[in-house]
Amino acid sequence: MSAVRRIVVGVHGSLGSLQALRYAAQEARERRVPLMPVIAWIPPGGDLAERRHPSPYLRRIWTDAAMNRLVAAFDAGLGGVPAEVAVEPRVVRGETGPVLVNMASEPGDLLVIGTGRRSLMGRALRRSVGRYCLAHATCPVLAVPPSALMDEMGRGRRPWPRRRALVPGISELSGR
Repeated sequence: MSAVRRIVVGVHGSLGSLQALRYAAQEARERRVPLMPVIAWIPPGGDLAERRHPSPYLRRIWTDAAMNRLVAAFDAGLGGVPAEVAVEPRVVRGETGPVLVNMASEPGDLLVIGTGRRSLMGRALRRSVGRYCLAHATCPVLAVPPSALMDEMGRGRRPWPRRRALVPGISELSGR
């Protein structure tokens, strides 16, 4: 088995991806290799809508928003970017699965992805990034399961439909 020279991790801010980020950062620290967190983004309305009416200004805003989500994921998952690990963040436009497989295509790469439960609706509407990566990656793929606490949080009862105030602090039911 060849040595790992770089760890690529898919990050988007979900509980599963935060667990994968924590695991990947620990592996990078122990192996003394660079960590490449990758966040993929698609314009609102999809690529076709953006191609019909391209806007460099909006493209820059969307890229910056993706980078902010990446930084927020580091803050939420690790309390910030670890100083003892070389971090090479990437913000890439495209579908998550193909972007991750493309970024982790060099010899010695290890691709780390988070797993988690998806609702029936989520499975029907979106492809599984994990399945795509496992089927198409040319490097080893490590699928990190959610922690016991995250798994328990995912099973909790969720009120449906959710009722939120339109203005924070003002109840919808009180009529104010």
